[in-house]
Amino acid sequence: MGQTFNALSEKHIQFISRQKIFFVGTATEDSRVNVSPKGMDSLRVLSKSRVAWLNVTGSGNETAAHVQQDPRMTLMFCAFEGKPLILRLYGSAKVVHKNDPDWKRLFPLFNPLPGARQIFDVAIDLVQTSCGMGVPYFSYSGDRELLSDWAAKKGEEGLKRYWEEKNTVSIDGIPTRIGEKNS
Repeated sequence: MGQTFNALSEKHIQFISRQKIFFVGTATEDSRVNVSPKGMDSLRVLSKSRVAWLNVTGSGNETAAHVQQDPRMTLMFCAFEGKPLILRLYGSAKVVHKNDPDWKRLFPLFNPLPGARQIFDVAIDLVQTSCGMGVPYFSYSGDRELLSDWAAKKGEEGLKRYWEEKNTVSIDGIPTRIGEKNS
């Protein structure tokens, strides 16, 4: 049976800390809905009503584009082992680019990841749990190093060029402002 909460409980926070993957959903009023898997030890619980996650360079930058037009964001965690559970965090997010003042405060909370390009700071307004009984069991066998290796090989200047070529607009043509903030 699903339940809703105004904030994270200690039980929720402990569940989040054990997860190796989470999913992020965003959309604007008239854009495609984007759902992205995230991992790499990139999420931090800042309080019972706030989380932040470090976003690394990828082939697209939909989340940044969406959040700057419509700050709605949903994060979803699933139990792939143990007791079944789905945990969703609903809230409003803001994008923190490397040259934003909040970057210096938030970035030290994370282990540095090659290709880090943004942090999403999410104010949670609703927490929802559901049974998760239909989610299959999966075993975690390790993190992929391919993205980190790729970003390290590109280097800082190569990543900036990549952002300019691939990350400045969403697939719907919405600006991500990554070039404006990091030029």
